[in-house]
Amino acid sequence: MSEKRIRVLVAKAGLDGHDRGAKVIAQALRDAGMEVIYTGLRQTPEQIVEAAIQEDVQVVGLSSLSGAHMQLFPPVVQLLREQGAVDVLVIGGGVIPMEDIPYLKEAGLSEIFTPGTSTEDIAKYIKDRV
Repeated sequence: MSEKRIRVLVAKAGLDGHDRGAKVIAQALRDAGMEVIYTGLRQTPEQIVEAAIQEDVQVVGLSSLSGAHMQLFPPVVQLLREQGAVDVLVIGGGVIPMEDIPYLKEAGLSEIFTPGTSTEDIAKYIKDRV
């Protein structure tokens, strides 16, 4: 019996136009055996949640380099919960100041990965929790 692959949605929230990091993460998670759906740039929280539910993912990975993570990440968690997707693991990454991380975790993000985190560590974190 084959093990079901972990499905991950990687999303760029807001007006952030830089997606190299998100693409690197998406490829690394694929290489780690996960099925990855990448939404592309400039997604609203509503679009991200709609895609996550349509794609029946277990993980949503949010990326932000624009500084808008405090306004964009918490609504994704809230909208997922409102849609009944309470078991979806939500993680974030990008250029996020250390002082913002406690707030984001209180808002329901499971973990925040900052620049320099190894892709192996991110894949292991997901595998250990899904």
